[in-house]
Amino acid sequence: MRKNLGVLLFVVMGFAGCQHNKPAPQNPPAHAVDIHVNWDHVVRVSNSTPTLQVVVNPPLRRGSSIHNRVFEALRDLGADYVRYVPWLPYPKLGVAELEPPANGKTSWDFSLIDPMMDDFMQATEGHSVIINFSTIPQWMWKTPSPVPYPSDPDQVTWHYEQGTELRDPSMKEVADYYGRLVSWYTRGGFKDEFGQEHKSDHHYKIDYWEVLNEVDFEHHMTPEFYTRLYDAIVAAVHKVDPKIKFVGLALAMPSNSPQFIEYFLNHKNHKPGIPLNMISYHFYASPAADEDLATWQHTFFDQANRFLDTVRYIQVIRERLSPETGTDADELGAILPGDPQGKLPIPDAYWNLCSAMYAYLYGNLANLGVEVAGESQLVGYPSQFPSVSMVNWKTGQPNARFWTLKLLHDNFGPGDKLVESNASLPYVYVQGFVTKDGKHKLLLANERNRDFQVAIPGATGGMEEYVDPTTGEQPPASAQLSGENLILRAFGVAVITLPQ
Repeated sequence: MRKNLGVLLFVVMGFAGCQHNKPAPQNPPAHAVDIHVNWDHVVRVSNSTPTLQVVVNPPLRRGSSIHNRVFEALRDLGADYVRYVPWLPYPKLGVAELEPPANGKTSWDFSLIDPMMDDFMQATEGHSVIINFSTIPQWMWKTPSPVPYPSDPDQVTWHYEQGTELRDPSMKEVADYYGRLVSWYTRGGFKDEFGQEHKSDHHYKIDYWEVLNEVDFEHHMTPEFYTRLYDAIVAAVHKVDPKIKFVGLALAMPSNSPQFIEYFLNHKNHKPGIPLNMISYHFYASPAADEDLATWQHTFFDQANRFLDTVRYIQVIRERLSPETGTDADELGAILPGDPQGKLPIPDAYWNLCSAMYAYLYGNLANLGVEVAGESQLVGYPSQFPSVSMVNWKTGQPNARFWTLKLLHDNFGPGDKLVESNASLPYVYVQGFVTKDGKHKLLLANERNRDFQVAIPGATGGMEEYVDPTTGEQPPASAQLSGENLILRAFGVAVITLPQ
């Protein structure tokens, strides 16, 4: 999530209970769109997984009114590469050692952290996860005076992270902290700084450990500093669990930080044996304060296209320096002016706009060979980026953003063949897939706040699954197609399965 020392820069698939045809209305929209697909021209075999991130915050705590519904939705989704981030706004929910060791005593405390971690691991059981305890204990940084944190674990603070120089220049102190943290969750405990044994009942399988978050913002790290710190943390974690793989960088603004990509992906800048399994970076569409929904639709997709240009650039660097390294775009979304507090009203159509943008990004990222496309974030709420939420923070019911992820997850994934596809108008995105089981499917996304009549050759008798303003906060609806024309509603996302 974007910030700069606290200041913002900017289930099983639910189908309709009965068959529902969506014929073209008698007065069709003025703009008709013809879809053209060359099913014999494969442009790439996808290795891309649609998924999401879960950021720790109070609504995810046990006893919250939405806790059960949210974790139920996460479990039913069944996604891989789910990113879990205990993050700085709530130090007591994300930092396990809030005070420095002294006089033979330490402050290690997992009592508030473990319940959410356990709920997350249970909800994602059987699927790969990316764990990122992104916040280094503040006392490990040099500051003019100690940095306070709220005594109330649910009170948000944006001032916990301060300082640019570690008090231990060898970086061993930070590395040992993460080694102990991983040992707590994978080996049933650890010995602290004074040799005291701390035992847990945890023996989780952690697939990936992401090393810190938005390092181009947080503590204003340089590429050289971060790479040294990454190496130190990876070495310490590998001593605990040599099977864990790693994700590096998590850049907030990759277009502004090409030096990070160049330096980090050069193996010469790392100690021997340090793996570079995957890199990550983020994108949030960010409209200006004087824009509204009418202009958001243009801003979001324009910024998305500029982000995709950055992705192309990064993929070229990666291929040149470290082709074995994967890519994870693990925060994809939009942030409205007024966040994180949520000062602006959010129209219902906004969720569908963000939904369409994510579908558009997923299809394009799959075309670019990006392995993971992670939507951000499961729960946001006033004071913690409500415009980024994938659920209704009052009820826990998933919104259009979540259901679009579900739609993509249930229809597409690694091994699908992407084929040459185009639409006669640029405002409708289309990508054809030949899925692993040989089905011909189309992903459609409407980039505009108006309906389009879409003509798809060979669609008669096929099936449409869709998320649009008519589905609201309900699961994707379905319709059997009685002809080759359908209506793609404003900011709608649809998956069309052609008849065999």
